[in-house]
Amino acid sequence: MLFAAGFGTRMGDLTATCPKPLIKVAGIALIDHALTIVEDADLKTVVANTHYMPEMLAAHLENRNVSVSHEPDILETGGGLRHALPLLGADPIFTFNTDAIWTGQNPLTTLANAWVPEKMDALLLLVSPEHARGYTRAGDFEQAGNGSLKRGPGMVYTGAQIIKTDGLKNISEAKFSMHELWGQMYDKGRIFGVIHKGGWCDVGTPAGIKIAEEMLDEHNV
Repeated sequence: MLFAAGFGTRMGDLTATCPKPLIKVAGIALIDHALTIVEDADLKTVVANTHYMPEMLAAHLENRNVSVSHEPDILETGGGLRHALPLLGADPIFTFNTDAIWTGQNPLTTLANAWVPEKMDALLLLVSPEHARGYTRAGDFEQAGNGSLKRGPGMVYTGAQIIKTDGLKNISEAKFSMHELWGQMYDKGRIFGVIHKGGWCDVGTPAGIKIAEEMLDEHNV
């Protein structure tokens, strides 16, 4: 599941005439950076959600192996995932934000190699704050010695995860974030994290584009 429906308001004028997933970093649209990772991980079922300027995104994806889940009303990450379930099929599901740039090991492969469904309902890919470029907050999760997570400053969530979707049926709201689904997993100790082996940059602002391009240049030297 590629999240691509947001307004991208932090991008300012750049998203006045272009949805954020089509903004280019190093000459390549953000969503194409994401699709390169997806294709390298050899995933067969790929869905992208749309809302803002959906025609542009749909046209861009027309010749790619991607199904489009259009949201007439913005549903946020949790609602968007539930809306797309008829296209995604049975869980567990990878979800992947399209507003980040990566270097190093394929993040989806890292998740797949660490996934233990017998003890996990969600596995989130994390980086430490000092390795989170373009990111200015204090972190998202505290991680215990066994890898399990709880909310709090510390490790940074990169926007990539494997998650079971059974709990979506217990949420009554149409519009809700992924935190609502994660909330069902904390008390059970079934939400875990694994560390990304490589670089990661949040491309949420125009400044993030330059930071991401500098990171890619460093990696390619």
